[in-house]
Amino acid sequence: MELLIVMAIIAILMLIAIPTMGNMKRYADELSAQQSIRAINMAESQYESTYPANGYACSLQSLGGDPKSGPPSPTNAQMVQSDLAGGVKSGYQFAIGNCTKINNNGTDRITGYTVTATPLTVGQTGNRSFCSDQFGSIKYDPTGGTNCSQDVSK
Repeated sequence: MELLIVMAIIAILMLIAIPTMGNMKRYADELSAQQSIRAINMAESQYESTYPANGYACSLQSLGGDPKSGPPSPTNAQMVQSDLAGGVKSGYQFAIGNCTKINNNGTDRITGYTVTATPLTVGQTGNRSFCSDQFGSIKYDPTGGTNCSQDVSK
């Protein structure tokens, strides 16, 4: 009888702990996504300083690259980690888009970009999506879409 009571208590504790662990994992993934967006913004700033004729990078692949493949270049800048340059990290899909450019003496220079982080599965890997641009403020969409309108800092 005592064994049944102990097993019932353990089952109740597990029922309480399992949803809490899922929430903690989603929260950790969201924090990771925000930090990854900050890392991308810092890499974009560094890229723009290193390759001023190009402006910003318009792809994560340009910001990434393998150091073993040779020195950094505009298409292999080696400024972000390979998992982030691949576009998927900690349950989020990352992308750079909405690039604005100007043509300067026959060369396109990227003057603006938007970086997005959307959960791979809304509700499981994250509840919110995150967006930023060349100005660095991070906003989020509480539904997990790409309509980022709310400030993260609030």
